[in-house]
Amino acid sequence: MHRLILIAAILAAGCSDPPSSAAASASAPGPAQTAGSQSTAGSAQTDASSNGAAAAGSNVHPAIHGRKGEIVNPDNNTVVFLYYDLAGLTPPLDRWIEDDNRVKFAQPIDKAGLRTSIRAELESAAAAVHDIGFIRLSMNANLSDYDPSYGEFTVGALAPSSVVSFDAFKQKISLRFANGRTAQIWRVPPDQAQAVRDKIGYFNNVSLDALLRITGVQPGPSGGTLTAEVVEYELRESQRGIAVGRVRVE
Repeated sequence: MHRLILIAAILAAGCSDPPSSAAASASAPGPAQTAGSQSTAGSAQTDASSNGAAAAGSNVHPAIHGRKGEIVNPDNNTVVFLYYDLAGLTPPLDRWIEDDNRVKFAQPIDKAGLRTSIRAELESAAAAVHDIGFIRLSMNANLSDYDPSYGEFTVGALAPSSVVSFDAFKQKISLRFANGRTAQIWRVPPDQAQAVRDKIGYFNNVSLDALLRITGVQPGPSGGTLTAEVVEYELRESQRGIAVGRVRVE
């Protein structure tokens, strides 16, 4: 009788989980929990891919993500096509073709052929900007005199209020600097400031070559706005081409 009671107790103990195993099972994710976590991560990754901003940062417009192409001192036409491409708008080529002076003032017999050739030009220009995400731009730096109180020069051309305008096809595109408040400040130690001023000379004529990363586009009537961050720039004395400074914007 005692032996039967002992066997029953052993069997009952074998059918129940030890306390340590039960605690571990409760704290560790089971198969359903793991699958749910993977599903959530996969969904988040899909969402990040769809908005195009995961790798580039939340401040970058989705249409700009992954663009690595660069244009140097683009003309007005190119910037207008770039704006349309980034904004996801279809350029009104038919209207632009009819507004072209080559068509307007051509003999009637020549207009059909001109329309075809001009359309090919415009379509080629539109296709050329598909991968553009960077702009190199040269302009007058509008450099201030040295401020010893703050230990810096100010590059007025990159100020937040500065606007670079491009006009073509009766469209006006404005380019603004998203990080202009930071980019405009060129810090120079006081013991080096005089050497910089000597290079600049009396007329303070300094040119600016800036690398810009496009980060946004804002459509508007008869044009719109491109926003760009200043990545780096070089300052040169315009008359002699002497390098004055190179700045990497953090």
